[in-house]
Amino acid sequence: MSHKVLVLPGDGIGPEIMAEAVKVLESLRSDGLEIEIEHGLVGGAAYDAVGTPLPEETLRLARAADAVLLGAVGGPKWESLDIALRPEKGLLGLRSELGLFANLRPALLYPQLVSASSLKAEVVSGLDLMIVRELTGGIYFGQPRGIRMRADGQREGFNTLIYSESEIRRIARVAFETAMKRGRRVCSVDKANVLECTELWREVVSAVAKDYPQVSLTHMYVDNAAMQLVRAPKQFDVIVTTNMFGDILSDEAAMLTGSIGMLPSASLDAANKGMYEPIHGSAPDIAGKGIANPLGTVLSVAMLLRYTLDRPDLALRVEHAVAAALDQGLRTTDIYTDGCSRVGTAQMGAAVVEVLRR
Repeated sequence: MSHKVLVLPGDGIGPEIMAEAVKVLESLRSDGLEIEIEHGLVGGAAYDAVGTPLPEETLRLARAADAVLLGAVGGPKWESLDIALRPEKGLLGLRSELGLFANLRPALLYPQLVSASSLKAEVVSGLDLMIVRELTGGIYFGQPRGIRMRADGQREGFNTLIYSESEIRRIARVAFETAMKRGRRVCSVDKANVLECTELWREVVSAVAKDYPQVSLTHMYVDNAAMQLVRAPKQFDVIVTTNMFGDILSDEAAMLTGSIGMLPSASLDAANKGMYEPIHGSAPDIAGKGIANPLGTVLSVAMLLRYTLDRPDLALRVEHAVAAALDQGLRTTDIYTDGCSRVGTAQMGAAVVEVLRR
């Protein structure tokens, strides 16, 4: 059976890292992977070409695809645009239009990169946690929102944090199902002491937990969770949280692993159709220099193979190839330490492909 994969390089370093990820996908054809790769525009690149960050053609291709592989969007070039036309609206639009409500962000520290972490080895060695972030609700999408003039002549900005029981229930189930395949521990992160919306979050997650008696559930306020991720990150197995809290905590967790450039993510709908992307941004300061780390994007390919294409065997091959490249001492600038070999984007991608072809 042939699968359609839509490739959206996006902005900044997106085209560079995506080129290496596509080579990895194509190299797996010899292993029986039947894929049809299509390309589209999103973000600032789409705005420059057609005047919108999410063209109808891209949305059509995304709906028809089995999976979407995304590079990165955004950059200073487009920050002066009206908020409705900024590159990030293309990303948010894809998530919303495709119903991608569950974001899975692993934070896995490769043993080869322990010295690249900013924390002590004994704190992070062996780290393997998963953040399950609700992706289509919460304060990023809640209405009403905007900037308005008050009666006293001052402007004020306002956003709405809102979650329904059904939205909370479905993301909680994803977290518990994920934990069943891991260490069977879920920590739900909220701010129930001051936010009524997350008070409801805690109640619903606790109710869902009754359907998973094999899984241990704990609750933690987000400020404490942020501290605990730095103090003792290995206490966590699966963290489930809201859109905004997950956005922040997952970037914090990324730095425990040595570099945000190493980490992939999956955004899934109810049927495991997904959009896969590294969690880093477009890094416009290094775009075009050929030094960006492509491994987060390559590992996003592994997640695509595992979750949407149901090829865990090939996912493992990609993950092992990444580990083998690191074993060779190859490092992009973001993960470089003394005694290793500094390489560029293309060289790191080529090393992974070479391992896959052996």
